[in-house]
Amino acid sequence: MTDSLSQILPRTAAVIQSGLERGLHSGVQIYVSMNGKAILDAAHGEARPGEPMTTDAILPWLSAGKPLAAVAILQLVERGLLDLDTTIAAFLPEFGSGGKESVTLRHLLTHTGGFRNVESGWPHAPWQDVISRICEAPIEDGWTVGQTAGYHPSSSWYILGELIERLDGRPWPRFLRDEICEPLNLTDTWNAMSATVWKEHSDRIAPLSQRDRGKVEPLSWHDSTHCEQSSPGVSTRGPIRQLGRFYEWLSGVSSVPEILSSETKTLMTSRHREAAFDKTLCHKVDFGLGVIVNSNRYGAETVPYGFGRFCSEGTFGHGGSQSSIGFADPEHGLVVAWVANTRAGEGQHQKRNREMNSAIYQDLGLVQTQDSK
Repeated sequence: MTDSLSQILPRTAAVIQSGLERGLHSGVQIYVSMNGKAILDAAHGEARPGEPMTTDAILPWLSAGKPLAAVAILQLVERGLLDLDTTIAAFLPEFGSGGKESVTLRHLLTHTGGFRNVESGWPHAPWQDVISRICEAPIEDGWTVGQTAGYHPSSSWYILGELIERLDGRPWPRFLRDEICEPLNLTDTWNAMSATVWKEHSDRIAPLSQRDRGKVEPLSWHDSTHCEQSSPGVSTRGPIRQLGRFYEWLSGVSSVPEILSSETKTLMTSRHREAAFDKTLCHKVDFGLGVIVNSNRYGAETVPYGFGRFCSEGTFGHGGSQSSIGFADPEHGLVVAWVANTRAGEGQHQKRNREMNSAIYQDLGLVQTQDSK
């Protein structure tokens, strides 16, 4: 697998190897396709000390999994059970307090709702306790709903999961499996595993580490507690090729059965929040409905969780905290998904992310470089 990576994407392989040598990660999975045809499905390095990383290892996608939750919500919109501009309180009356009365579904999907930092208690707090904490939380001081922008790492995504459960009847992780993963053949993708499923796959569930000031410490996010408890915006995991296949479907290059209309997919991946400074990401970042849209216009060398220097204007996707990303560039028919097994710290990860994604475009000849002229 390492040989195929270095042969097919040599610049990309060099970025991955450099990160390994610098201690930014010890293992990486990467999937790249064009026009629905896989170019590379590879793994490099180790999953654990002495154990090679494989393409079948199950790794956490963290926030890179958020677009799956957005698709689930838009399925309910298509079924007439939700409306983007109806208030959340119309469906969850207890949510409408503390200044959140005017917050709508559109605000949640564009990160303009104003309740970013509610402590969820995941993975130890029961689901309903988490929902109660979020519903009781006041809006942030100085926040104008629908105008102030600030990425919500998890709080708003719990509300999306609760909406699904109340309107459909199935818990969010079951809805995800039934309505998205199984139809798209993403059968190794879970937002929450049962104890039986965790036990069955525990030898494939690779650990994640955290790098801080050059020191790497293991995290426990591969244990049964973290895998069994759902955090809709954070806890989705699987082999990274499955995230790539999701983007093949979302960008329209896959022939799998449709679970969302092409019109709604276009709506989801269009700009709904534009030129707004994000108080969490500390940069101007454009959003669709649950996806980031190429924001290089605000600084290709500084935009966080971007898609590299050379992506097309309509590229869309989402990153996972300090470790992963998935995106589609429809102009080139390109889909990219990769995950590293170490959260490298924000600064180091943004450099890694930018260099990795840019190298993929260079390797595929999608940009004109000085050494290719």
